[in-house]
Amino acid sequence: MHNELRKEFQLERLILFSDAIFAIAITLLVLEIKIPEIHDHVSDKALLKELRHLVPKFVGYIISFTLIGIYWTIHHRIFGYVINFDSKLLRLNLFFLFFIALMPFSTGFYSEYAGPELMLYQLKVPMTFYVLNYCGAGLINYLLWSYISNPANKIIERPIEPYIVFMTKLRSAVVPLGFFLMLVAAYVVNVGVAVYVPLLIPITMKILRKKFAPPKPSLVPLHTKSKQAE
Repeated sequence: MHNELRKEFQLERLILFSDAIFAIAITLLVLEIKIPEIHDHVSDKALLKELRHLVPKFVGYIISFTLIGIYWTIHHRIFGYVINFDSKLLRLNLFFLFFIALMPFSTGFYSEYAGPELMLYQLKVPMTFYVLNYCGAGLINYLLWSYISNPANKIIERPIEPYIVFMTKLRSAVVPLGFFLMLVAAYVVNVGVAVYVPLLIPITMKILRKKFAPPKPSLVPLHTKSKQAE
């Protein structure tokens, strides 16, 4: 009993630590957006002009907030199955949190050089850093889920439904692939086109969910069942 309680306490520490990293990462995202400062000729027009310069940062904030929120939801869901842990699970979780904690910097770096006036320079380094950050998070998320969902690793109490395992793996693979295609588009076509590539991710997932949806159980009328029973 003592060992079981100790294991449960250690697992709870792991989850609380992970939640703290997610919370800090989301908080740091907004700190990248600085309040406009105007020292001469303060007016609403001047403030709106300064706010327009912050549009890329707000866009980056919204995208990264959404993605970190999605990753937190997935992390919360998959650890709902976990009843045990080992050193490999700890390492995978730490690697995953490494990329989550890096997102405020990569988002700020990318947003700083993603404004319309800077598109002419076709800067690829900020986008490359940004994309590799999300690809890394997606890859480790895939490995984390694969390890947890494998009954042979004795991390879960009972096998998870195959459809849930498959769809979660598929989602974990589609997100980093979508961001990687963003990088390919930046180098092959141009940065302006690459910005819109991640919009394909939710569309792709919707198509895949329909394609691989489990068949709905057929509804047999009650009188038919009674006749079959007779």
